[in-house]
Amino acid sequence: MSQSVSLTFPDGYVRVYDAGTTGRDVAEGISKSLVKKAVAVAIDGVLRDLSDPVIDGRIEIVTRTDPKALELIRHDAAHVMAEAVQELWPGTQVTIGPVIENGFYYDFARNEPFTPDDLPKIEAKMKEIIGRNKPFTKQIWSRDQARQVFADKGEAYKVELVDAIPADQDLKIYYQGDWFDLCRGPHMASTGQIGTAFKLMKVAGAYWRGDSNNAMLTRIYGTAWATQEELDQYLHVLAEAEKRDHRRLGREMDLFHFQEEGPGVVFWHGKGWRMFQALTSYMRRRLSGTYEEVNAPQVLDASLWETSGHWGWYQENMFAVKSAYAFTHPKDEEADNRVFALKPMNCPGHVQIFKHGLKSYRELPIRLAEFGLVHRYEASGALHGLMRVRGFTQDDAHVFCTDEQMAAECLRINDLILSVYEDFGFKEVVVKLSTRPEKRVGTDALWDRAESVMMDVLKTIEEQSGGRIKTGILPGEGAFYGPKFEYTLKDAIGREWQCGTTQVDFNLPERFGAFYIDANSEKQQPVMIHRAICGSMERFLGILIENFAGHMPLWMAPTQIVVATITSDADDYGREVAEALREQGMVVETDFRNEKINYKIREHSVTKVPVIIVCGRHEAENRSVNIRRLGSQAQTPMSLDEAIVSLVDEATPPDVKRRQAAIAAKKARA
Repeated sequence: MSQSVSLTFPDGYVRVYDAGTTGRDVAEGISKSLVKKAVAVAIDGVLRDLSDPVIDGRIEIVTRTDPKALELIRHDAAHVMAEAVQELWPGTQVTIGPVIENGFYYDFARNEPFTPDDLPKIEAKMKEIIGRNKPFTKQIWSRDQARQVFADKGEAYKVELVDAIPADQDLKIYYQGDWFDLCRGPHMASTGQIGTAFKLMKVAGAYWRGDSNNAMLTRIYGTAWATQEELDQYLHVLAEAEKRDHRRLGREMDLFHFQEEGPGVVFWHGKGWRMFQALTSYMRRRLSGTYEEVNAPQVLDASLWETSGHWGWYQENMFAVKSAYAFTHPKDEEADNRVFALKPMNCPGHVQIFKHGLKSYRELPIRLAEFGLVHRYEASGALHGLMRVRGFTQDDAHVFCTDEQMAAECLRINDLILSVYEDFGFKEVVVKLSTRPEKRVGTDALWDRAESVMMDVLKTIEEQSGGRIKTGILPGEGAFYGPKFEYTLKDAIGREWQCGTTQVDFNLPERFGAFYIDANSEKQQPVMIHRAICGSMERFLGILIENFAGHMPLWMAPTQIVVATITSDADDYGREVAEALREQGMVVETDFRNEKINYKIREHSVTKVPVIIVCGRHEAENRSVNIRRLGSQAQTPMSLDEAIVSLVDEATPPDVKRRQAAIAAKKARA
């Protein structure tokens, strides 16, 4: 056994310590103040208890303000919550309590399930336990000892967990004062380091080990942060997210609905379909002149998916179908008994279109786009409004090009993606390169070439943006058939959404024998680049609804304007105003009901109509209007002609405005 340990510090300094030196010893050797702040150490990025002996590697002393400490804060809070529950309700069994994104949970077995009314009591007891500032200490127990102790305490679930731990792993018990739990660790030095920036969020039912054949437990969710400011910000975002929930807004705005007979597929109402078509029309215009829009079949023989590899790689997420006649007449030899699949993606169909007819290198790049309806099986528990569905439309495209054209095409796609996001107001975008996964197709030489090209493109993206676009690497996260760029955008309340992708594919062209004829009249396999901007059109529309909190830009609003009259004397003028706006292509409704104008305004505000034009006797006499904006109490008086010009300009999509400006500039130069 080595008598010394070599540690490399963040500044590159290397120091040798005696074997058995703990993380606390190392911190104390640096400074007395550091050891007071330290909560753990990280060696080669892996967190360890301060009391653990250090091992060779790169060491970091983790303080409570270090982002790495957040996982420990949440882990320790889960343990304190379990202790609080057992102090308040003796006899309750604790099961498992992991850290999850933004917080933690713990599952409890109790005859009477917990309710939301119990959460304030548990929070108060947790603060009391944290105030005791008891140290976390670790012991290693034998399995027999652990089984006996937990059995004596009536902790049957803990006994089962003890039996599930592999024999080659230590069985760790962590104490916080007198209370203890089975846990892998690590933990901070004491309960006091958790702080009080935590909140218990909700209770839910959960089957033991996620199996519906097992007992139902009560799960308590919590969140914990390093500071009160971070907790307040998180709770603010949650409150905003609830107000912006696209499912609630979809009901209020009468956009769409879901029902049990069609799980995971959208029933679009008229207003929602108008929004969907506005988004689709915008995307079509952005592709015009650069991509050729195609449409591949919805149902294809399973043999094609076997060739593509999807039947082997992706079958559990696909819907397979046969003709109803084949099901009802299984003995009919004339029946078509072939197995078909609803397409989960458009790629194989686009390869078939590329292959139809001989292609020359002079024709490349060939860019095929499709707004293709695809179906993928999602577990019912994972379905979530427009964000997670079983049937959705991809704004999909595939570029077939030469190896030499690959970099330029990736940059062209990048420029298009960023421009689209900017048109919707998304200016904070992160582009990350996902590199080769462990399981993959293609030679290392092909991967080396593709990753080298995409790394150069990534550098160019950051340089051209002047640093505005952040970039990064996701090691091992590429598709099995090639590396990819992932585009993540940040919405109005700071949430991140991964939307666009650009993926290089070595797999499909080879599997399907796709080729073009090069300058030497020889067959060459093209590079196939998959790209999506919105990804799922349904999901992107859901993101937009939440980003704008239903206050859609005028050009995307399902109802752009309501013309409301104050008195019946103005109804004829109101009809004239509405018709004049409709002639300019605006989507206009009228409200001539015998109701007070404030009532009408409130009602249309709930459905998020962006502009309400108010007309009374005075406006009719002067051929003017009063414009009321969603979310504002102010009214802006304008002449009818001025209002029409202003509103038509505002309702013009951003890409159309750019084209109009370019045409005007060209005329001016001429």
